[in-house]
Amino acid sequence: MSSTPGSKAAARLTRKGQQTRDRIVAAAADLILQQGVARTTLEEVRAEAGVSSSQIYHYFADKEALVRAVVDHQAQAVVGGIHEPALAAIEGIDGLRAWRDMIVSMQRKAKCRGGCPLGSLGSELAELDHAARRDVAAGYARWETAILACLTGMRDRGQLSAAVDPRQLAIAVLAALQGGLLLAKVERDVRPLAAALDAMISLIASLAPAAELQPACLGLH
Repeated sequence: MSSTPGSKAAARLTRKGQQTRDRIVAAAADLILQQGVARTTLEEVRAEAGVSSSQIYHYFADKEALVRAVVDHQAQAVVGGIHEPALAAIEGIDGLRAWRDMIVSMQRKAKCRGGCPLGSLGSELAELDHAARRDVAAGYARWETAILACLTGMRDRGQLSAAVDPRQLAIAVLAALQGGLLLAKVERDVRPLAAALDAMISLIASLAPAAELQPACLGLH
């Protein structure tokens, strides 16, 4: 059986052991989101998780192994827990706008603190830990695939022109989203995020087949 980054094989963990490991990873993820990888120590993780040092080293060989597990945890939480199901439910441009509203609302509630958990990890680790960088890239690839499936579905239903390349559009949407999240975090304002997503959604709406655009262009309702 394969294992997740930084972990022992799942078959070797008891239910209690898995719960302890998950608690350690969740504690590390929270601390890293607040203060970054470099400033987070294993001692802080131990205290936050309420475990002993020996328990941490039982599940993780070193800090690098724990960080890779945190990357996997954040990819599952952000992409698997939020964006994959949200994107899978989209059936048209109105659904994309609702997805945009969800993202902006989440950042507004967080007061634009933290940014994208996956993106923050990528920014810090890209030049320092190539194994972790690849894990972050895999998380982004999963996110891109979910956006791609959404846009491909729209094209296949005739909501986008047959000439549209959904893969290139998915990359652009993800890039706009990540850039918007970063600017929102730095400026503590959701406006850059909202503007980036609005621009991409307007572009996608403009790629509807010409037959769908004619009534609006002619002022017919």
